Amino acid sequence: MSGPYLIRGSVSLPEAELHWRFSRSSGPGGQHVNTSDSQVELRFDLANTTALPPVWKDRALARLAGRLVDGMVVVRASEHRSQWRNRETAAVRLAALLAEATAPPPKPRTPTRIPRGINERRLREKKQRSDTKRGRSGRDWS
Repeated sequence: MSGPYLIRGSVSLPEAELHWRFSRSSGPGGQHVNTSDSQVELRFDLANTTALPPVWKDRALARLAGRLVDGMVVVRASEHRSQWRNRETAAVRLAALLAEATAPPPKPRTPTRIPRGINERRLREKKQRSDTKRGRSGRDWS
């Protein structure tokens, strides 16, 4: 595996808290698929982790509540034929999921008013366009 997976800043996923399970992938693949356990299931105990700061942990637990199974985040990967590449994919996917879940909430939008001049110009141009179109009708030509 290619080292620690950064979540954000200096916080990374500790290898000791990652639980791996391997099984046979479904789908076509010939004889190789019948003999190798290439599908990867990565479990991370989010509820009991010590790797995340408490604020991040609470935020992630709230945002991933629908995805948690007994406080654990589960990520599966079976896109590749090799177990090693599926392990890499699952770990990167888990790190990205936690980075998104622990991100601070966006700043609230401050409502702004449309300047009066812009609204007046819009209405003036609308009136000019209306006059142009009204001038095209043949009613006033008698």
